Amino acid sequence: MDYPVPVVRLIVPDAVGRVLLLRRADTTYGFDRWALPGGKIDYGETVEAAAARELEEETGLRCEYPEFLFYQDSLALQPGLMHCINLYFECRVAGDLRLNAESSESVWIGPGDLERFQLVFRNDDGLRQWASMRSA
Repeated sequence: MDYPVPVVRLIVPDAVGRVLLLRRADTTYGFDRWALPGGKIDYGETVEAAAARELEEETGLRCEYPEFLFYQDSLALQPGLMHCINLYFECRVAGDLRLNAESSESVWIGPGDLERFQLVFRNDDGLRQWASMRSA
């Protein structure tokens, strides 16, 4: 792919400050590794609408009060791989967690748990940036 792809990433904290991660399953990229909910923005779709749609598709949760946090370049690690521009949002959610076929498992992790998980799409860097923003 020879152009950057805009992608939304959702940071969904629970009441005690843990964050939702999904283990990727039926997918081309990042199989069996962990990621924040999210995905590509469709043509003609706002980033806020994409954030809400991706979260609901992947988890069954409804995004309430999405707040744009920051962007992150996720450059291709090898020639020919995808270069993404990750747009990070934090949101509260409503509903019951139900995973779609893209994920095999979900987990809520705290700040000290990040190193135990292999994250893709540089979501680990995004979570570190989010944590540093919260502690500032």
